Amino acid sequence: MYRYLIPTLWLSWATYWLTASLNAKVTARRESHASRLLHIVPLAFAGLLLWMPNSPVPALGVRFLPPGAWLFWFGAALTLAGLLFTVWARVHLGRNWSATITIKQDHALITSGPYGLVRHPIYTGLLLAFVGSALARGELRGILAVIIAFCAFWRKLRIEERWMREQFGAAYEDYRSRVAALIPLIL
Repeated sequence: MYRYLIPTLWLSWATYWLTASLNAKVTARRESHASRLLHIVPLAFAGLLLWMPNSPVPALGVRFLPPGAWLFWFGAALTLAGLLFTVWARVHLGRNWSATITIKQDHALITSGPYGLVRHPIYTGLLLAFVGSALARGELRGILAVIIAFCAFWRKLRIEERWMREQFGAAYEDYRSRVAALIPLIL
């Protein structure tokens, strides 16, 4: 079931994501291609670790959880919940959204909806989806994939935070002091 359901969830999400990206504001400032590759390549690798039918390294194919239907369905539910959370955040962000680190023309600071729960809800949702996919897979490679994804998002988040402070100053600092970056009330 993993072989079909989890990739279908991710591919459906990616189709929506690409379609929704056509309606963004004009970019005023964009991260370099080299910077973008430093988070895209690790994320692609993490995704491959989860999607490949067999682990490329036998030791990473060892199960860290016992096989079971309940665990698969729990992981699939987390994956779906994470992806839906990203969609909510993307819709709420509106035309300010970009796949790359950017500042848009007439960029607005969004602090409501999912952005009232965490400052980077798209990353939160994607991490939850990675965790769900890893649980559904149940192999050590899933843990590695989540760690890699977390590191890639954390790197990107830190750059975005700096740009937001530069763009919005005290308003962003106030928002930052009230709302956690990725996990409500924790991180």
